[in-house]
Amino acid sequence: MLFLGWALFVPTNQYIEQPGDATALAPLVKVNKHPDRADGHYYLMTVGIAGPATPAMLAWSYLRPFTDRISASELMGDSSTTEYDNLQHFYITSAANAAVVSAFNAAKKPVTIKHNGIYVMSVLKNSPFAGVLKVGDTITAINGEHYTAADAFVAAIKAKKVGSSVTVTYERNGKTHEAAGKLIRLPGTTKAGIGITLTENTSVTSTPTVKIDAGKIGGPSAGLMFALETYDVVSGKNVRAGREVAGTGEINTEGDVGQIGGIDKKVYAANQQGASIFFAPNQPATAAIKKLDPTYENNYTVAKRAAKQLKTKMKIVPVKTLQDAIDYLERTK
Repeated sequence: MLFLGWALFVPTNQYIEQPGDATALAPLVKVNKHPDRADGHYYLMTVGIAGPATPAMLAWSYLRPFTDRISASELMGDSSTTEYDNLQHFYITSAANAAVVSAFNAAKKPVTIKHNGIYVMSVLKNSPFAGVLKVGDTITAINGEHYTAADAFVAAIKAKKVGSSVTVTYERNGKTHEAAGKLIRLPGTTKAGIGITLTENTSVTSTPTVKIDAGKIGGPSAGLMFALETYDVVSGKNVRAGREVAGTGEINTEGDVGQIGGIDKKVYAANQQGASIFFAPNQPATAAIKKLDPTYENNYTVAKRAAKQLKTKMKIVPVKTLQDAIDYLERTK
């Protein structure tokens, strides 16, 4: 009896990663005075996370298709549950803004992006700013200089020598602060850094205005689908043409589509929804990528393998850019 209670109710350090949902985008992406009344749907895909899992839940997970078990550290790193949830919110906010910019650029409509700084997503224990910077802070300047993109912040720091002193200006709860520290050598590199992970803190102004509200959905992987929904509405071209279109992928303001996690689970969910098209990021493994991550697999390759296992008629379409997805939809409608 004690064993049964342990199996059913005592949580472990493991979480269950499983297929999530296909969420229609039209209710989430609101373009001012331009409602999406076209037939068909665009869907963003989610991965479901359950846990901390009990032993019984873990045993059940082995009977489920496309389901994996991951540790708390694999899921959240050193973040607390609250910090992890906040990170996912920051990621999807950044993804939504990048999606709007890339969609308006593709539609040749006016749009402006303002780089407010960079969100602090995590702080290494050996960072000179550990205990000073917190998750959710926005770094606005390095040595008094503001940069126009996260890549520019990173490049400016990497150009300095390990041990160099830097002053970081950051905002927290509407107040501006400064902190000084010496740059450390980033793990696995010879480059200098301040020991944080980051994402963009941006705001977007467009005509017409766009508001994207994903509710409790988090993470950066809906970027491509946010962009397609926005593009279809603001361009007026209806490239969806009545079809059920799913997909996934990070996106930047230039419209480049990046690799994401859990794509096999997203293919499964899209197939369950009845999608006829699934866009998958296509970033083939290069020698440089393999050196950093020997386990790396191209999303498109994994998605095709999942589709074959499901014996689905859903078309898996590789994309490297938003324009690739738009061109495919226009060519096949």
